[in-house]
Amino acid sequence: MRFTFLHAADLHLGSPFKGLRLRDEALAARLAAASRDAFTDLIDRALEEKIAFAIFAGDIFDGDWRDAAIALFFNRQIARLAKEGVPIFLLKGNHDADSVVTKSLALPDLARQFSTARAESFELPELRVALHGRGFSHRAEQDNLAIAMPPAKEGWFNIGVLHSSLDGRPGHASYAPCSLDDLRARNYSYWALGHVHAHEVVAQDPWIVFPGNLQGRNIRETGAKGAVLVDVANGEVARLRRLVVDRARFADITLDAAAHDDTASLLRAVEAAAGAEADRAEGRLLALRVRVSGASPLHAQFAADPPRWRDEIEAAAQRAHEDIVLERFILETEAPVAAPRLDSDFDFAALLDEALADPELRRSAVAALAAVEARTPPGGSEPRLSDELDALLREARDLALARAERGGAA
Repeated sequence: MRFTFLHAADLHLGSPFKGLRLRDEALAARLAAASRDAFTDLIDRALEEKIAFAIFAGDIFDGDWRDAAIALFFNRQIARLAKEGVPIFLLKGNHDADSVVTKSLALPDLARQFSTARAESFELPELRVALHGRGFSHRAEQDNLAIAMPPAKEGWFNIGVLHSSLDGRPGHASYAPCSLDDLRARNYSYWALGHVHAHEVVAQDPWIVFPGNLQGRNIRETGAKGAVLVDVANGEVARLRRLVVDRARFADITLDAAAHDDTASLLRAVEAAAGAEADRAEGRLLALRVRVSGASPLHAQFAADPPRWRDEIEAAAQRAHEDIVLERFILETEAPVAAPRLDSDFDFAALLDEALADPELRRSAVAALAAVEARTPPGGSEPRLSDELDALLREARDLALARAERGGAA
């Protein structure tokens, strides 16, 4: 018997894009629609493939809804599967645990949701498939849910469905931790995992797979995003196919300023690097972070007017492709030689260094940054301002030196 099923996870429907402040309303609208468009395309592709069933392994929603619009959208899309007779299996993860998403809508008849109170199994007798899973009852699930999964149904294709950090993945909270041995001990044929946003085939004996999230949402989630199609033949996984459906990409490039003696050369390098990333994005909207570092004679120009250079960098990127937006411009340059004294008796750089090392100034700066953060809407993906104190002070020092040098010793 042959069949194909869909394994997706971490849709995060309703999640805002973080770290982006777009000045172009049309681009902002495209970005806001990216997650929904990606999910719609996923259902389109799944129907084209005539899948036998679909698994969504947690974090379908990003959190509790302000209204039912996002849930209605999800229900409308999976109803398209149900109308074609495709069973749907849903699991709750940390972002849509029972304690987080407190509202609900009736699901299509062919949609089944794993219990959050105990491990539960569903069967598809016509395919001889048994699915076993347990969702999160609360967000910070610390128990090993894998060891309480039901035993494999002998002679059937058994699938474990779990939202888990496994034995740990960088950048992901350690929820429902378990080991590879814990998973292998259940003797299942396939483990449909969620929670980790990078696509990863952890093992093939048995198959243990993170499909990754459906759409990157911030600069930590770079590269192609989507789900996986699993082809099964004679009770075994015959092939795993990645299904890329994202509508926007994030990318991060670093340029060495030391390699460029003039601004035209640097901007050409930005344009070339941005063009390469745009090619990889294959026509998708691209949010680009550009970092310029190293000792450079251009350092004083950069430090004297960072907003101007942000605009120059964004313009260079958009010359490479019109669908590039600058997520952030980070300057980490330094002067190739020690900053010059303004006169023989006055070392302005040393004075600034002494002032910035003063504990009282640092305490005042932290308090000022905390006041700014208190008035900033929550939910951003960037580090807290207070965590970047040293970088901010260094930027202020460089700006003061550059402007003093521009004004001369007088």
